[in-house]
Amino acid sequence: MRNLDGKFMNIKDTLQIIKRGADELLIEDEFIKKLKKGKPLRVKAGFDPTAPDLHLGHTVLINKLRQFQDLGHDILFLIGDFTGMIGDPTGKNTTRPPLSEDDVKRNAKTYANQVFKILDKNKTEIVFNSTWLNELGASGILKLAATHTVARMLERDDFSKRFSSQQPIAIHEFIYPLMQGYDSVALKADIELGGTDQKFNLLMGRELQKHYDQEPQCILTMPLLEGLDGVQKMSKSLNNYISIQEPAEVIFSKILSISDDLMWRYIDLLSLKSLDDIQLWKKRFNEGENPKNIKVEFAKEIVTRFYDSNAANDAEKDFEIRAQGKIPDDIPEISLSNEDESMTIPQLLKKIDFVSSTSEAIRLISGGGVKINGERVEDQKKSISSMGEFTIQVGKRKFAKIIFS
Repeated sequence: MRNLDGKFMNIKDTLQIIKRGADELLIEDEFIKKLKKGKPLRVKAGFDPTAPDLHLGHTVLINKLRQFQDLGHDILFLIGDFTGMIGDPTGKNTTRPPLSEDDVKRNAKTYANQVFKILDKNKTEIVFNSTWLNELGASGILKLAATHTVARMLERDDFSKRFSSQQPIAIHEFIYPLMQGYDSVALKADIELGGTDQKFNLLMGRELQKHYDQEPQCILTMPLLEGLDGVQKMSKSLNNYISIQEPAEVIFSKILSISDDLMWRYIDLLSLKSLDDIQLWKKRFNEGENPKNIKVEFAKEIVTRFYDSNAANDAEKDFEIRAQGKIPDDIPEISLSNEDESMTIPQLLKKIDFVSSTSEAIRLISGGGVKINGERVEDQKKSISSMGEFTIQVGKRKFAKIIFS
């Protein structure tokens, strides 16, 4: 088979690309048979528009879609606008409240705008499962529900745990995997991609395709990326995420903040460099090179992907300036009224949204993390009265010029 550039790709090379960074490919023999037909595969991945911002954890899956795309296959980027109003119960120990129709539409539009930072817009088909699920109707849903038993549903780990601990499971939650599976029937998917936590739902697609006399899809599961803490799955709600829409310098500095061990996890799942290039990185690391150098190169790759090489170079310069404790040239200016001069430093930090609470500001001051005009603040009760214009710094990344008017 040939990729989009017309270059011949044998089955072995194709499998190496597809399986790189993946957790599991089911069923590999079936997948090889599909490839040998020499036709573009219909590659499906579904996203529930539960939150409007994509982070690097989401891009693990989207990067893999891009690899399929570069190999010449057809990408079906499915936005679950219908199933989003049910609420995916996967991994939840409580019934998840469904989204409103307005929430779904708003988030779906934002998703569509962001994915084309990775996928080729001209070679991606965005589909909404309301297209066929709205038409299914009550009769169709009942027929779909009749294809599986409650016992089969309780084989799913999160359902089983909730049932054993006598936590409630709403009937509509059993419908969700059936709906996701039916998406594969409607789209005649050849392969579906999803996180490891989606395996039960992905297998449901295979079973329903068999029921509807279709060739069952193969499944490729991708690992879940840990957040900046290196423990929990990357999540906006846990504040351990890197949004692909954050400023270039923020993306860069967050990547530089990860541990040396976590660096390799991020590189393996997020870098699109060749395996040979990554082996060179590991060789340099094993020979004692400062891991910061490798993080810088990796961070520049990620920033370039979502911005450009100039933004990546500027982000590196900005990071070095801040790391040396120097004040950047382009810090924001914040105007305050003369009445604000009676505030203490903690109150000021909260007012300008540098901290979420005055208690957080006090902790930062106690730890030596707050500076005014380059001088460390020692007195947390110090008032800003009669200080005129000044520059305030919190940590290595937050700066502002305060101007009274």
